[in-house]
Amino acid sequence: MAIVVPSLSEGKVGLRPIRLRDARGLERSLLENRSWLRQWEATSPYAPTSFDTRSSIRSLLANARAGHGLPFVVEYDGQLAGQLNVSSITYGSLSSATIGYWVSEEFAGRNITPTAVALATDYCFYQLGLHRMEICIRPENGPSLRVVEKLGFRYEGLRRRYIHINGDWRDHFCFGLVTEELTQGVLRRWLDGNAPGDAATIPAEDRAAAAIPIPIARQR
Repeated sequence: MAIVVPSLSEGKVGLRPIRLRDARGLERSLLENRSWLRQWEATSPYAPTSFDTRSSIRSLLANARAGHGLPFVVEYDGQLAGQLNVSSITYGSLSSATIGYWVSEEFAGRNITPTAVALATDYCFYQLGLHRMEICIRPENGPSLRVVEKLGFRYEGLRRRYIHINGDWRDHFCFGLVTEELTQGVLRRWLDGNAPGDAATIPAEDRAAAAIPIPIARQR
């Protein structure tokens, strides 16, 4: 079942459907922000990751047509600021999805990412009828950790060597949110100052564990 990707906005922050003609602008932004973004980029453990923006957009659009994703461009005051993707959308007994995103360095610190994440989460909960949203973040990614703290996503645990990022398998902290935790939308709850301040708190033992790499067993 294909999903209609909406346009959403709050103030100067907007989400709109990604298009093939966005390829040039996104590629320029990704190249200009290479040092800012590379440490958080997903990579392939099997082969070098190609930098083909048009191919990536085609894949995202195909995923949306199959009903599994919502690919957005993030805009700030009409300017291209980054991307946000809702992926792994499932219905039925699971009824959940995951969110990933990036924003250019020049737009950092303007509450663009939490606004975009809140807009997408509210759409998934109240328009698609999903039950749970998940965000997984590398322990070293302070800006992204502040996003889930602001929005009141609940810490769920440490996932060891979970996603291949920047050339290796990396640990991630996992955060979730379910509809039963909300009495108002995620965006409105945050803007009204009602998001729980400690929901995303990471236990000291998990922070300590993430700081120690898992020993890699040698095959005999």
